[in-house]
Amino acid sequence: MNINALTTGSLEIIAFRLNDQSFCVRTRSIREIRGWVPVTPMPHAPYEVLGVINLRGMVIPIIDLAAKLGMQGTEASERSAIIVTDVNDMTMGLLVEGVSDILTVPAESLQPVPHNAGQATQFIDGILAHQDQMICFLNLEELFSANGPSGGGGGGAGPGWEEF
Repeated sequence: MNINALTTGSLEIIAFRLNDQSFCVRTRSIREIRGWVPVTPMPHAPYEVLGVINLRGMVIPIIDLAAKLGMQGTEASERSAIIVTDVNDMTMGLLVEGVSDILTVPAESLQPVPHNAGQATQFIDGILAHQDQMICFLNLEELFSANGPSGGGGGGAGPGWEEF
């Protein structure tokens, strides 16, 4: 997404932690936030797909968002959260260490991603400097698109992903 399109008005975001780093996404794609519940593993699922849960009669995949981002996977605990989201016509749960805030921040506080950040520029809309922390603003639509960072084979958005 073009950062210029994001830098007017305000941004409503949900901030969360992964591997002691702060990330956020827009609240408009979030359906609900739940505590951790055990998942049913799925055979031959991509590495970041922990399994599925039954959410009020709908079976949804649970994605370890840290693993999807190429980080060390999240160890689920009672402090973990599942952010249920609708992205690219898919409902999924994103496992995070914990939700820290739901915020409205001025859009002009969103700084561009450095050009030498490599592949991250595809799915990061910018960096928010909020209080004394830096929050990485994720674009879930790009992260989970067929052309996203793990585009083909084994990354979660490639062949077989549509089965979920």
